[in-house]
Amino acid sequence: MQRFIIEMGMGNDQYGMDYTKAAARAIEDAIRHSSIPMFETLGISHDAMEVRVTLGAQEPDKIDTEALVAKLPRGKASVTATHGGLNVVNPDTGNTLVIVQAAVEAFLPKQA
Repeated sequence: MQRFIIEMGMGNDQYGMDYTKAAARAIEDAIRHSSIPMFETLGISHDAMEVRVTLGAQEPDKIDTEALVAKLPRGKASVTATHGGLNVVNPDTGNTLVIVQAAVEAFLPKQA
């Protein structure tokens, strides 16, 4: 497989410490502005594409990666979570802001 795109994004949950919600927002941020016209131009099926998402969060085990796979619109998707991201505590309220980063990579078989 050959990587043909990588997009980065950031998402957060300001009030609920919901790591999956923050991760979904990071993925959406990464792919929101992407458009890949080569599929139609070259007659390549989206099914040929592998989408690999890597998420960085302070508590990666709190991310429901399977739920996020189900939300990806195209290709054969996989989502992994690793330690990264950032938690920021509001000193006035004690609330924790969860920040998750996403790297979304797309791969296709090598083209002739």
